[in-house]
Amino acid sequence: MDFISQLSAAWTKNDSLLCVGLDPNIDKLPKHLLESETPFFDFGKAIIDATADLVCAFKPNSAFYEARGAAGIEELKRTCEYIRQNYPDIPIILDFKRGDIDSTNSHYTTFAFDYLGVDAVTVQPYEGRQAFQPFLDRKDKGIIVLCRMSNVGSDEFQDMLVDGRKLYVHVAEHVRDEWNANGNCLLVVGATYPKELAEIRSLVGDKMIFLVPGLGAQGGDAEATVRSGVTSDGKGLIINSSRAIIYASSGEDFADAARQAAIATRDEINSYRKEVQA
Repeated sequence: MDFISQLSAAWTKNDSLLCVGLDPNIDKLPKHLLESETPFFDFGKAIIDATADLVCAFKPNSAFYEARGAAGIEELKRTCEYIRQNYPDIPIILDFKRGDIDSTNSHYTTFAFDYLGVDAVTVQPYEGRQAFQPFLDRKDKGIIVLCRMSNVGSDEFQDMLVDGRKLYVHVAEHVRDEWNANGNCLLVVGATYPKELAEIRSLVGDKMIFLVPGLGAQGGDAEATVRSGVTSDGKGLIINSSRAIIYASSGEDFADAARQAAIATRDEINSYRKEVQA
């Protein structure tokens, strides 16, 4: 099953637009996990088991695993394998924001799609379409392009005027018109900028899906996110929350606490979806 179909099925099955980000930080893990030889895998497995029926996707962030070197990459691979084997209906988004010339990108695709076996990746568009063709050629995978990011300071380049219009507007339109021939391109648009989220939705219409980071620890608002970005059918968004869910507790009850936080977040999102559709 291709990524878009898998995501659509997960939206419906779990009645959820929530994505749980797997950002294992060795300094924030529950202390009892530090005795394990595979703390990141053990942590991720518990979070996954606790929330799999509440989400439309999982999003492991490659940087946290890479920081542990070879052991971390092995734990990332094991985590992806665990999701595929135990929750095959839930797509895996690898957050690694890669981008380079085409020959290098071909190796990024091999690592992400063939070695790790993920269903979608985040990429930055700076090198242009020709360089990104190895990603775009993977018709069954999701290619999620950075557009308007959630972090403070993202306006430094993304709000620059190009021919009188902001750069992120050009990115959104270019991906819509030039990159999305296979219907598998998505955009990253932060929850912390709901005005821009609504603007980009109006530009690309209902056909493109947004990965929306910034809910929770970064201060993004669920109501503003849903009202600004949801499509006419109440879908169209993958709303990510990482730290607010996975670090809801630092004790041995961390998985149970993560589940409760995920339930609360999903239900809040759904309450606004119902209002929008009413």
